[in-house]
Amino acid sequence: MNLEALTGSPASATAPLGGTARRVELADGRTVVAKRHDHATAVRAEVAGLRWLAEPDVVPLPEVHGYDDEWLVMDLVEPGTPTQAAAEGLGRGLAALHAAGADAFGAAPPDGPADAWIGSAPMRNETGPAWPEWYAAHRIEPYLRTAVDQGVLSGADVRAVESVCARLPSLAGPAEPPARLHGDLWRGNVAWAADGRVWLIDPAAHGGHRETDLAMLHLFGCAQLDRIVAAYDEAAPLAAGWRARIGLHQLFPLLVHTVLFGGGYASQAGAAARSALRG
Repeated sequence: MNLEALTGSPASATAPLGGTARRVELADGRTVVAKRHDHATAVRAEVAGLRWLAEPDVVPLPEVHGYDDEWLVMDLVEPGTPTQAAAEGLGRGLAALHAAGADAFGAAPPDGPADAWIGSAPMRNETGPAWPEWYAAHRIEPYLRTAVDQGVLSGADVRAVESVCARLPSLAGPAEPPARLHGDLWRGNVAWAADGRVWLIDPAAHGGHRETDLAMLHLFGCAQLDRIVAAYDEAAPLAAGWRARIGLHQLFPLLVHTVLFGGGYASQAGAAARSALRG
C-alpha cells in the first residue's frame, strides 16, 4: 500500500483495527482508516456508495481520501457513546437520506459498478420498475438458489421462501418510490462517534425500499433503536403495517448470511419467510 500516492502524505504510524482495516496516522496530521478489499469492484462500490450517501447535512459518512484497486483510505470515526439525541438525529437523517431517492429499484450509485458486494457476498445491481418483482428476482432468488445448491436450507424453508416470492405483490404493502439505501445497515455499520453524532460506514448502497434499512437495524439489534425509529417515523411516517413486514425485508440479509455462514442463519431465513407469509 502506497499511502503517499493515495493521500499525498506518507504514514507516520499504523495500528490494526480488525479485519483488513488499519488505523493510520499520516505525516500531515490526518488520522485515517486504510481498508483492503479482495476485489477492485468492491473498492469502487464502497467509494461510490460513500459519496452517494453523503448528502449535505443529512447523515455523516467517512470522506474518501484515496483509493486504488485494493485499498480504500477514508476518515476514521472516533468512537463515542450512544445517546438519545444522537439516535434521534440518526432517525431524522435516515429519513432525509431515503427521501433523496434513487433512479430505480436496484440502481447503483453514480459511477458504482453493477457487480457490487454486501459484506463478502456478491450483490448484483440490476434495476426494475416495481419493488416486489425486483426484490424477488434480484435480492431473494439469487441467494436462495445458492443456498439450495449448498444444501444448507431444509425443504420446508425453501418452500416458504418460494411462497414469499410468489406472493410478494400482495405482501409488500403500499407502493413506495425508490429510496436511497445504505443497504447493509446492521448495528456494526452504525458508528456512535465522539463528536456526538452517528456515522454510517461500510455501505452496500443501492435504490431500494426504505423499510429494508429499518428491518436491518432490527435484525441484530441496535442501541437506542426505539428512539431512532420514533424520530424517523415523525419525520417521514411509515406505512401502516410496516412492523409486520420486517421479516419480509430481513429475508434478503438472512439469505446472504445463510450462503456465507450457513448454520443457524438458514433456520432464521425460513422463520423470516413464514413471518412474511403471516403478514
